[in-house]
Amino acid sequence: MTQVSDVLTSADIGRVSGLQLLARQVVEGFASGLHKSPHKGFSVEFREHRSYVRGDDIRTIDWKLYGKTDRLYIREYEEETNLRCTILVDCSGSMGYCGSGGSGVSRHEYAVRTAACLAWLMLQQQDSVGLVTFDTAIRRYIPPRSRPRHLNAIVEELAVSRPGNETALSDVFQEIVARIHRRGLVIVISDLFADVDRLMKSLAQFRHANHEVLLFQIWDRDELEFPFRQWTQFQSMEQANVRHLVDPAQLRRAYLAELAAYRDALAKGCNRQRISHVSLTTDQPMADALAAWLAVRRRSP
Repeated sequence: MTQVSDVLTSADIGRVSGLQLLARQVVEGFASGLHKSPHKGFSVEFREHRSYVRGDDIRTIDWKLYGKTDRLYIREYEEETNLRCTILVDCSGSMGYCGSGGSGVSRHEYAVRTAACLAWLMLQQQDSVGLVTFDTAIRRYIPPRSRPRHLNAIVEELAVSRPGNETALSDVFQEIVARIHRRGLVIVISDLFADVDRLMKSLAQFRHANHEVLLFQIWDRDELEFPFRQWTQFQSMEQANVRHLVDPAQLRRAYLAELAAYRDALAKGCNRQRISHVSLTTDQPMADALAAWLAVRRRSP
């Protein structure tokens, strides 16, 4: 059986163990935890007063306010609840790219380690976490659970996943929206190689369902810098017979311009939809990059 240590190193676990991923919007759940719920209950965070009506529990009456106003009011609170998180890991062929920079880590391997770290973190803070692996369709769907042993199921699935087939982000996202019935956090880990307009329309479905969405976009340094200098044959990782022999010097300027336009359109689309977008490169120490981002997120309002 695959163990957590087969995917995560002790350094990875130690780097993120003290951090908590707090959802920024109201989520639903059943157990007591760290995240706000839309349900009113008994908790430490005051929400509002309302007038007392016959049948209300007298223990909820604000007697201090009664002393000042001579009227009975009930103190209502926001209950604290656990977060329901679903992690979506892209296993399409393009995720198998491992560039010339010497890191030796493919996008897929980096995505797997990132997903394992996030799943471990969620379960450590008693949140529920689930997993979806996909390419042109959903390969495996593991519903969110909060049991500690649930991590084994997630890690086992991540460990055996392999990149292959083409990408169909929009179709997959549409199917996943229908499966997630409670508001929560949706984390997408992908290279996001798709038409930006179609991608944003599909992600908007999660937002319309009141989910918070985080995008972790995995890059190889080659894609950002295009370091090729000699004649190079480029082959599609999703279509076996598509290959081109080109002079990179003639393509570099156009490629970088297209890349900048794509990244700008993606950033603007995420801002419009209030989607958090994080770029990670495979030559970054994954746990350090993730922990730094989580620390910033935790401090932000």
